[in-house]
Amino acid sequence: MKAVVMEARGGPEVLKVAEVPTPEPGPKEVRIRVKAAALNHLDIWVRKGVASPKLPLPHILGADASGVVDAVGPGVTGFVPGDEVVVNPGLSCGHCERCLAGEDNLCPKYEILGEHRFGAYAEYLVVPEVNLLKKPPNLSFEEAAAIPLTFLTAWQMVVDKLQVRPGEDVLVMAAGSGVSVAAIQIAKLFGARVIATAGSEEKLRKAKELGADETVNYTHPDWPKEVRRLTSGKGADKVVDHTGALYFEGVIRATANGGRIAIAGASSGYEGTLPFAHVFFRQLSILGSTMGSKSRLFPILRFVEQGRLKPVVGQVLPLEEAAEGHRLLEERRIFGKVVLRVDQSSPGESKTPPQ
Repeated sequence: MKAVVMEARGGPEVLKVAEVPTPEPGPKEVRIRVKAAALNHLDIWVRKGVASPKLPLPHILGADASGVVDAVGPGVTGFVPGDEVVVNPGLSCGHCERCLAGEDNLCPKYEILGEHRFGAYAEYLVVPEVNLLKKPPNLSFEEAAAIPLTFLTAWQMVVDKLQVRPGEDVLVMAAGSGVSVAAIQIAKLFGARVIATAGSEEKLRKAKELGADETVNYTHPDWPKEVRRLTSGKGADKVVDHTGALYFEGVIRATANGGRIAIAGASSGYEGTLPFAHVFFRQLSILGSTMGSKSRLFPILRFVEQGRLKPVVGQVLPLEEAAEGHRLLEERRIFGKVVLRVDQSSPGESKTPPQ
């Protein structure tokens, strides 16, 4: 099969198109013919060696995929060839205490597709049956692929960690990112007033179109003061952040007394300055967050099918241009998701996998 393979750690140029063996599904596994694969900042971190630096090479990146069931292994009961599906990218053992409590993303053996095992930049992908859901019929494959990782991450941040309530002021950093595009919508779904930040007026305009009530340009030195002005001096009750060291002090200053900050990444650097006096005297809560329970993708897809949440696809490229997709993502030139179109054949068409 054709795939985009990461041959070394480094820049986008390490991603090469190659022929690799087609995977076979084992017990309770399903092989899908990938139609679309979405890019995430996680792909960039793995490519650079910031995430999973000891990962054996060559490797296939890609956490998010949608496609058509091509073959099923022994014991699969929920899917048959021809089903249109979305891949849930979190993998866990399924039988430990955390998994059975519905906290599978805290499983000691937790893995993310494309980071810890071969991912979706390929014509075919094998995953456990429990990692598949039916694709909402009102979505294209590109739209469906743009949902899982970022919406799961945003849902856990907004709903599970921050526990956003109607009427609260929620600050969403870096509004053009996939996680923040999802967070804006989820916070609005739960009745919040959303203040979105971005580094360009174009992205701020699109954030408002998506539902943000107010916007702030975080390239301005006094942006935390603007957040406080918009909240009558109080600051944001809840904050969705993954911007990292460069903006962290500003995030602290923009948060209300007793406020909560959920952090799911560090795009501008991992080692920031923490003003402890603000944290303990103002009683702030700083909450780490990675992905979300597999179960959360069920309500997310229901809301998507109802039109109450929507994926935002900023750019679609062919699989062969994965390196260019990485450049677009890394240079922050896109609002929403970059998606790779993998397979052009019709959904019902039978296609014999290459040997």
